[in-house]
Amino acid sequence: RDQMEFLDERHICGQTILKLVSRANAIIAELLRLSEFIPPVLKLEGKDKLLYTPILPDFSYFEGPEYYENRINANTDLQDRDEEFKENHLEILTRFYKVFESIYRYITDLNRFLEDLEEGVYVQQTLETVLLNQDGKQLLSEALYLYGLMLLIADTRIEGLIRERILVAFHRYSVDTSVDSNIDDVCKLLRSTG
Repeated sequence: RDQMEFLDERHICGQTILKLVSRANAIIAELLRLSEFIPPVLKLEGKDKLLYTPILPDFSYFEGPEYYENRINANTDLQDRDEEFKENHLEILTRFYKVFESIYRYITDLNRFLEDLEEGVYVQQTLETVLLNQDGKQLLSEALYLYGLMLLIADTRIEGLIRERILVAFHRYSVDTSVDSNIDDVCKLLRSTG
């Protein structure tokens, strides 16, 4: 009877953690999918290194964006290459950003769930009662495990400097939109660890 109650669709606490775990699995699937489609140019190897290094900086960009933008704007070849890269890659860069932001939102929501448990938002539910319930214990453990898995997949399947170039390029190309409201936090979470 206890098991059914925690996973019952009317059990807000159980449904909240169940939805978080479902979201985590969707994020992991998208991360794995995208990791297979990293634009080769982002690796800056071979001739790409010379051609694209000026327009694809890592997080050093944030220390002096004016320097990078002025350098690009002062050279028509770089402007053209930058515009061409944007046209060809903005869609995939946006998908990468969205999955990175989803990781950030996931841990924010998981932390909020734990705070809500502690503050008594879920009637008759505390961290202890959730952990005493078999389904609750399973889902809470899984939620934390999946967060770690997201970070490991991001770190092992998408090289640190490539993640930084993706985030900087996305920021540069979408600076006029409000899409990047979490970009600072996303950058902190996914900066290169190497």
